[in-house]
Amino acid sequence: MKKEHLDWATTHFNSHLQGAVELELWTIPYYMSAMYSIKDRSSDAYQLIRTVINQEMLHLQSAANIANAFGLSPTIAPPTYEKNKIPHLNLSFNPSSATEPYMNHSFDIGPLDEERVNGMCLVELPDQGTTKSELILETLIDQYSSIGAFYDALRFGASALKNDIKGGVKQVDAFAAFYRNMPNMVISESGGTGLDQVNLLIDLITDQGEGQCKNGIEVPAVFQNTADDIEPEIDHFEKFRQIKDSGKLPETYAVKDPCDYTAEDKKLEQILIQQFGQLTELLQALFNGDNPQNFFPVMAGVGAAITNCWKHGVTPKYSETNQL
Repeated sequence: MKKEHLDWATTHFNSHLQGAVELELWTIPYYMSAMYSIKDRSSDAYQLIRTVINQEMLHLQSAANIANAFGLSPTIAPPTYEKNKIPHLNLSFNPSSATEPYMNHSFDIGPLDEERVNGMCLVELPDQGTTKSELILETLIDQYSSIGAFYDALRFGASALKNDIKGGVKQVDAFAAFYRNMPNMVISESGGTGLDQVNLLIDLITDQGEGQCKNGIEVPAVFQNTADDIEPEIDHFEKFRQIKDSGKLPETYAVKDPCDYTAEDKKLEQILIQQFGQLTELLQALFNGDNPQNFFPVMAGVGAAITNCWKHGVTPKYSETNQL
């Protein structure tokens, strides 16, 4: 292999490592906003979305651990949201039969309504098997049909560059207590053995997310939450489809037109922007190898700020460029 091709492959792979972190981070405010818009926190919809958010935090940790094992310190920044765009995915590459039930959707931040439930299903849409992993890595990074297809490419690149894996580099393990069946949530080994650990984390992400429940297969026991998931055997796609098919969505807070926001409403909006900015700074520090002590209080503060926005009819906003 020519050296210039190896350099290109490494650079392209690094863009996928960063892209995985961006994709996982993007899901968290999108799902949190929908969850906290629900008035009844005991509702099945609220509880199901809560379990998905917790796992998306785990997926963000896993993506960052993989990136650091390859020597890439991921950048954490507040995501932006557009009605028809998910970072690095192009849903038009899926057969229409797979996406048609969910086409009345929005990827803007909003309450748990039909558009958001459909959007959540599309985010976790199972891979339709329309591409081959050996070919995907050589396409543009924004042209994947699903999260599964994206991680197929990441897996292919990791295998090709397995000699670059260095175990024990800036690894984070905040969820071991919730996954007693999981042998390891960090990349502790280098080279080929490290690649096995990388593949385990990729399996964790994809089996919990899109899973294989479309074929009646449960999330493998090794990847099931053993502590506080109300349906640990069901993947994200099936949880969201369960909410969609329930027949009636839970009551959510009324939403104001932004033109009607008062000075107090705009202040609530700014409080959330500030809180979420602080959270992303702490995540950046965490994945840079630091040990920020106030991560969980700040995370709780973000949830409280989202709730406060909804109670006043204010749609949550996470940065000044939150929505384009």
